[in-house]
Amino acid sequence: MFQAEVSDRLIADELQARSARATIGTQIIVLQQTSSTNDAILQVATTNSNEGLVLFAEHQTAGRGQRGNRWESAAGKGLWFSILLRPGIQIDESGRLTIWAIQAVSDVIRTEFSLEPAIKLPNDVRLSKRKVAGVLVEMRAQEKAPHLAVVGIGINVNQSLKDFPPELQSRAISLAMALHRPVDRRQLAVAVLRYLDRTYRERFTDEALRFRTAAPAIRDKPVAKSPMA
Repeated sequence: MFQAEVSDRLIADELQARSARATIGTQIIVLQQTSSTNDAILQVATTNSNEGLVLFAEHQTAGRGQRGNRWESAAGKGLWFSILLRPGIQIDESGRLTIWAIQAVSDVIRTEFSLEPAIKLPNDVRLSKRKVAGVLVEMRAQEKAPHLAVVGIGINVNQSLKDFPPELQSRAISLAMALHRPVDRRQLAVAVLRYLDRTYRERFTDEALRFRTAAPAIRDKPVAKSPMA
């Protein structure tokens, strides 16, 4: 049930071509498997990496959720990705990125599928009182530069009930389950990235510019997380 078609596979070059002139999606990487997209994006990123780098994984073996909970990510059935950003906000404001991301995902689901998702703070998007998406934000302080943020997003897309472990079957849902039909993950990925890009630039770009001229030097170290589960 809800089997993904060959055309549904995520292809980095095609996704990147449809994100031309964007901030988010300026570079896109697709891995077949990784432990966690948040961990993987930090491994491939360098001090010169462009803001807006996006890393997708078709499967996560150790996706992380709130309070260390495991995020279930059935291979080829959802969208599991992380975005590298320099939003120009302070570490203790990381919750602003979480709110921005869950609102964006919720708005895309509403617009693309005429569904009515609900946001459950701090980091969930729900359909019919069951979780369909979540966000994990992690920030690192940077010396003489806007702090680095990694925004991890997971969206349940084409899972059937049996794709979730028994303990989650009453609490999780996918878009396909809600719609009673499969969803093209590639089209959804493009829609989500475009909406995230537009709203990110509206909310954070000017702040980033101000930060570059006014922020004090801070040592590079991990300092804060905002949870997903």
